[in-house]
Amino acid sequence: MALTLDQIRANCAQARKRMAQARAEHWAFGAFNLDDEATLKAVVGAAVAKNAPVLVEVSQGEVDDIGLDNVRDLVDNFKAQFGVEIYVNLDHSPSVEAAKAGIEAGFEFIHIDISQANHDASDEDIINATREVVEYAKLTGALVESEPHYFGGSSNVHTEDIDYEEIKKTFSTPEGAKAFVEATGIDTFAAAIGNLHGKYPVPKVLDLELLQRIRDAIDCNISLHGGSDTPGHYFRDAVRIGVTKVNINSDMRYAYRTTLEKILTDNPNEYSVSKLISKDVVAAVQAVVESKIDDFNSSGKAVLN
Repeated sequence: MALTLDQIRANCAQARKRMAQARAEHWAFGAFNLDDEATLKAVVGAAVAKNAPVLVEVSQGEVDDIGLDNVRDLVDNFKAQFGVEIYVNLDHSPSVEAAKAGIEAGFEFIHIDISQANHDASDEDIINATREVVEYAKLTGALVESEPHYFGGSSNVHTEDIDYEEIKKTFSTPEGAKAFVEATGIDTFAAAIGNLHGKYPVPKVLDLELLQRIRDAIDCNISLHGGSDTPGHYFRDAVRIGVTKVNINSDMRYAYRTTLEKILTDNPNEYSVSKLISKDVVAAVQAVVESKIDDFNSSGKAVLN
């Protein structure tokens, strides 16, 4: 059942308040990708087990597959059934039109990412599109997130090493972050400090000194994308510095696929794959989510209606 505009606005106001609390209390929301109902079960199960507030997020691929309204309804059904504090994020929305659709669907968090869809987008293109989404989000009060340049990697398992000398060329700067936040009016700045989409042969290394300087330069929320395959101590330090949202995708997908492959091999005569997914895959993905919740210091922080 679709939410009313008043209900959407109330949800967004609550999300905005809770992000401020996360910063003040030094914890972060885990933003966990929703690929299907099984991953949603895993995230909700982790939220219940840890009494933690969570975000679930979909990017354009999941939107095309599931549908914005179906995502909203599915999450709301689980929210009502299990009594969890959960919000929805539209991740890496590739256009102003797609972001506006997410706002209208009642998503509390909107990430507009023009540079992801067009790596050659100009600074002016990115700023103008972001401003338009920020203005439109006033309809519901949704929190808008963005960044001033392309953020590398992908949600796959990579076999190449991380070329940090190349990646450092795209790191955020305190001056650039401040200018972008002032130019756009965003609620959340997606920082690049060594975080990178996907899983790699070596763990990621985050520049926490740079993160602190960015934190000192801007007064809005800070998020970290590409959180998979990152040693937990970086997250624990990052939330102390003031990060309030961390995106996790590849670690969940890796647990999902490798567990599914194993149980299919172990159960060659079982054709009700959903039974195997419910029994083993959900548990494996939930374990990943629970470990991240601990790293983000959000265990026990849920506020339930």
